[in-house]
This record gives sequence, C-alpha cells and structure tokens, in this order.
Amino acid sequence: MDEAKNKETKDKGKPRLVIVTGMSGGGKTQACRFMEDLGYFCVDNLPPVFIPKFVEICAHSGGHVGQVVLVVDTRSREFFGTFVQVLEDMDKSDTSYEMLFMDASDATIIRRYKETRRRHPMAPSSRISEGIAKERERLAPVRSKATYIIDTSELKKVELKEKIQRLFGTSEGEQMNINVLSFGFKFGMPLDADMVLDVRFLPNPFYVESMRHKSGAVPEVAEYIAKWPVTKEFTEKLDAMVDFLVPQYMKEGKSQFVIAVGCTGGMHRSVYIAKHLYDRLKDQGISVRLEHRDLMKNDVWEHVREEC
Repeated sequence: MDEAKNKETKDKGKPRLVIVTGMSGGGKTQACRFMEDLGYFCVDNLPPVFIPKFVEICAHSGGHVGQVVLVVDTRSREFFGTFVQVLEDMDKSDTSYEMLFMDASDATIIRRYKETRRRHPMAPSSRISEGIAKERERLAPVRSKATYIIDTSELKKVELKEKIQRLFGTSEGEQMNINVLSFGFKFGMPLDADMVLDVRFLPNPFYVESMRHKSGAVPEVAEYIAKWPVTKEFTEKLDAMVDFLVPQYMKEGKSQFVIAVGCTGGMHRSVYIAKHLYDRLKDQGISVRLEHRDLMKNDVWEHVREEC
C-alpha cells in the first residue's frame, strides 16, 4: 500500500478513526502501543457491531476524543462475522476511517507463538499452522479494504515505530517531551531519569550565610553560582552536549526524555542548572517541563516567585 497516502482523512472537527486489524501474531499489540504514545485513545478487541455506536459517541464528545484506535480481530469470535458488513455500512454513510492491517509470514507467526507459548485463537486445540490458514481465509475480505498494510516479518520494533509515526503521527504527537528535574542526592536518585548530572562540584551557596536558605532560582544565588569559571565552562559544555543529543533522540523516536540534575540537597546548584537547561530548551521551541523535586524538603526561608 502507498504509505504516502494522505493520513488527514478525518473531517474537520471530527475524531480521526483508525481501525487496526490483521493476523494474530502480526504485531497489532505493538502497533497500538506506539499509537497510544502518539496520543490515540485505543480500544482493544471491540466487537464490530459496536463500532458505529462508538463512533457516534466520539463525534459527540465535544472534541475530547480526537484520535481513536479500534482493534477488531478474530478474537471477537462469532461477532467478527459482521465486520465486513459494518465497514460497508460505514462507507455508505461516508463515515471517515482508516484501516491498518497488520500481517506477517506464516513462519514468523508460528515462531512468535512458539516463543510466547500461547494458543492461536482460531486453533486452540490444534496446530498453529491450521489456525493461521483459517484466519487468513477469514480475514481476506477485510484485508482487501485496508488503507495500509504493514508486514512485520522482517521489521524491528524501532522500524515499526517509525512506520506508525509516518502514517499516524501529528506534529504534536511526534514531538519529544523533555522533563528537567532537580533533586538532592541525600533524598535518593530519581528512578525514571534518562540522564543524571551530578553538579556537586560547583561552588555551593549553602556555605554563604545570606544565601543558605534561598533557592538556586533566586537571582542573588543564581548570580553567585554563575560567576565562577568552573560554572561557565560546565554550562558551555553541557549546552553543547544537550544541543547534540536532543535531535538524535528525536530522530530515534524517543517520546520522553528525563534530565535529572542533582546536588547535595536539591536546593541551590541543581535548581540553578535545571532552570538554565529549561530556559535554553524552551527558547528553542522544545516541549519542556521543569520540576524541583526536593526543594520543599529543605529548610527554605525564601522561595522564588517567578515562573520556573
């Protein structure tokens, strides 16, 4: 199928509806996970007879449901027999939808079932190959109506993710979200960090009495940390590294990136560097969020009022 086909098929103001179907073991679950990462609301194993009603509910959601994935396959058993008729009725009523058919070679599907030790839904008491043959026959009319067909036999996960992003991504969904987090090592390292920066080597305002109880976002403290040559050299090298890494992670398809900046208590140096990173990334138009995890755990007498 032509992957360049226009993916903006939904009418303005209506939800974008994608029906995912295909062979058991063809990669439907993985595809749906990637689509969830793109912001789609996914419903798995929906009996075909309920599709029109679900579409109607989404259309009257007031825009709250903008992207929907409905997974319909042979697991619905006797209900699956109505699938083709439901699709034809949707075509007659000009209901806008796209269909993604996930496929794989028989050998690949058999190998995947052997690895997971699961039973094939079309052959729970017989050979997997028999189930595959029955399912291919039953899915043939549906496959002929597919908008897109993806064969995952030779695809790696990252390659499948790239295909899903090309077909169903939006500018908002494809953008990587960066979380910059300051923390104190004495309160433990954040478990979800992708990158941890230890800035305990920077000059510490804690030992300056007038700054001890002020956060690293307070101008007086920030100026103190920033004035030292070691801070200037570090921020220059850090900026260069982040400027290099962020586009690489975006290209790789990473959806979330957590940069954790730690000092002893999470109050001065880590707050300053985290705020520096946040401001720089925000100025570049990158989706970024700032959090000072341990700031309030310290004996803080003066807190910054400006936006962090």
